[in-house]
Amino acid sequence: MNQSLSLTLVQTDLEWQNAAANLRLFDTILDSIEKTDLVILPEMFSTGFSMASGKLAEPMNGDSVKWLERVSSEKQIAICGSLIITDGGKFFNRFVLAQPDSDLVTYDKKHLFRMSTEDENYSAGVERIIFNINGFKICPQICYDLRFPAWTRNFDDYDVLLFVANWPAVRRTHWLSLLQARAIENQSWVVGVNRTGTDGNDVEYAGDSVVFDFNGHKMLDLEHKEQIGTVVFNISDLENYRGTFPAWRDRDHYQIR
Repeated sequence: MNQSLSLTLVQTDLEWQNAAANLRLFDTILDSIEKTDLVILPEMFSTGFSMASGKLAEPMNGDSVKWLERVSSEKQIAICGSLIITDGGKFFNRFVLAQPDSDLVTYDKKHLFRMSTEDENYSAGVERIIFNINGFKICPQICYDLRFPAWTRNFDDYDVLLFVANWPAVRRTHWLSLLQARAIENQSWVVGVNRTGTDGNDVEYAGDSVVFDFNGHKMLDLEHKEQIGTVVFNISDLENYRGTFPAWRDRDHYQIR
């Protein structure tokens, strides 16, 4: 039997540093989503890309994580995005995945965007993780991680490389080019979910949430509008491609530190 996975990308503007307003916004958006396996929200979906970590950080039992768990349970879907978390006296830009009747999955952003002083306001993650939905192995990453191919290299441990982002419009060419490159070089699906609008620092975001297949072909493009889009992956398509063009067998071997 051919395994399939449906993913729904949510591309929208965000209310600056206003978690309650953003959660209400996503509640409205999610009411229009039909059956899907995984809903993907942008980076820092509850606040926008803010350096006010001390002011905005929530614990893992805070309102935003509880909201993810509630949505997952009520709608019987997996849902993910990143948000500002305080844990062990440190602040993290943390990817959180909630699934029905399952423990939370988390990934802390490894590469912190020094040009916005993210490295001064957050602690970097140290571990790459993989989670599984419907038999698909998914590797979550956050925004600036996209620029570091050694960190995202596929060692035959994932089928889908997933990026949540607040990627500025001024560098949208980099975003689209690097997402496509990651798909081709890793022979995997690549999903990039970005926001639209302008944040409290007057940074403009163009959206460009997009999905590329393992051959670098575009499967979905949400362009610049506030909208949602759903794509379906079939595992046999990936297996057939890797079987007929096994470049993965000649990959370089090294350890990620």
